[in-house]
Amino acid sequence: MSGIIESLQVIPVSTVFILLLSIALSFVTSLANRLLTNQNQLRIWRREVAEWTAEFNKARKSGDKKLLAKVKKKQPEITKIQSKMMWQSMKVSFIFMIPFFLLFSFLSSVYGVTAVAYIPDILSSGAWIPLPLYFWYLLCSFLFGTLFARILGLAVTTMGGMGATGVTE
Repeated sequence: MSGIIESLQVIPVSTVFILLLSIALSFVTSLANRLLTNQNQLRIWRREVAEWTAEFNKARKSGDKKLLAKVKKKQPEITKIQSKMMWQSMKVSFIFMIPFFLLFSFLSSVYGVTAVAYIPDILSSGAWIPLPLYFWYLLCSFLFGTLFARILGLAVTTMGGMGATGVTE
């Protein structure tokens, strides 16, 4: 067992190991998200919230008091929808929270703060940036989490405001 752990601490083995672990964990959590949440309902709710938000912003900008009063009447319903959406996205997080905590506690004891990967520094010529476990895992996880969300058609919002299905949210 000690020999396996020692071999996992050497770059490039550590780099590839954390990359593969990230791919596996991203896939499992994305698949669980797909199976445990109603993606169609989430899309409907997101669209409804987005429409209400647009109408609210329009009412505020225009200064139309009647329209603002009308939009504000719907605010409690929108808040309930947002709570339901939050619960849907948190379900999977609750399931995986303790196993991930235990896994990363173990991995932290194996790797500590030493570099598990190096990436090129595009701002300087020829330099390499050392990445400890958490940064390398996060980088890989964001990449593959986004990829699997798109493949599995999960109703997620990206930084550009477009959902995985191309619907503006």
